Amino acid sequence: MTSLTERAETAATGERPAPLAAPAYTPAPLEGPQIPEPGPDGPEQVAVHVAWSRVMGTVRGVSKGGWYGKPGATGSYQFRGVDAALNAFGPACRLHGVLVLPVKTEAAYRDVKTSTGKNSRECTVTVTYRVIGPAGDFIEVQSVGESMDSADKGTAKALSTALRSLLFLGGLVPTGDPDPDTSNIERGDAPQRSAQDYRDEIVDPKTTPGRLEQISYELKSARMLHVKVANETGDEETLDDLGMRHYKERTARAAGGDQ
Repeated sequence: MTSLTERAETAATGERPAPLAAPAYTPAPLEGPQIPEPGPDGPEQVAVHVAWSRVMGTVRGVSKGGWYGKPGATGSYQFRGVDAALNAFGPACRLHGVLVLPVKTEAAYRDVKTSTGKNSRECTVTVTYRVIGPAGDFIEVQSVGESMDSADKGTAKALSTALRSLLFLGGLVPTGDPDPDTSNIERGDAPQRSAQDYRDEIVDPKTTPGRLEQISYELKSARMLHVKVANETGDEETLDDLGMRHYKERTARAAGGDQ
């Protein structure tokens, strides 16, 4: 639609003025702790445990800036998410020459339902992180994360939770009170799995030893350890014996592959 100003200029000059260009988008700077960048000579070449101690000395506290729910409403609370952890520890690690890299991830999944009966997927991850110092030496630590999601974000959420726990707990950042999760989903009863479902997952070569341990726990809770099923050769075998046999085979194969 032509404005009155454009119509007046067109009548006076016979030419239609060129439209004004949209202003360039300038992203807002990230707000974070005032941590300086390393100097031109880089960080001091110290052992990794000394460098990590210096990171801990730089990050002495992270406020809870996120809200679950509407602030002040019943059931709402503040939390410190993975973004808060990265905004604090990222500059501190750069300052002291520390790298935090995931080197191994084990994930397990199971179908669950929320308290309203909505189908969802639970993801549990165990991540091994390598903390590398400025001199190249490193230490390895593990962190776990858990999430529940009805779409395709469960793994990403679990990995974020594991990283957040590593930085806040490994960095001994004080909280003052328990740090709740960013979501508040009530779980309903998980659907009862059949013995055949467990049998198929156990014999699947993609099932990790960690998941086999979790299956054993689930079978014990469901009192299904001694239920007999047809194994991969057609013989009858209890789910307990079947799972233990595959667990031993896969851990032995993994140990042999590491040599």
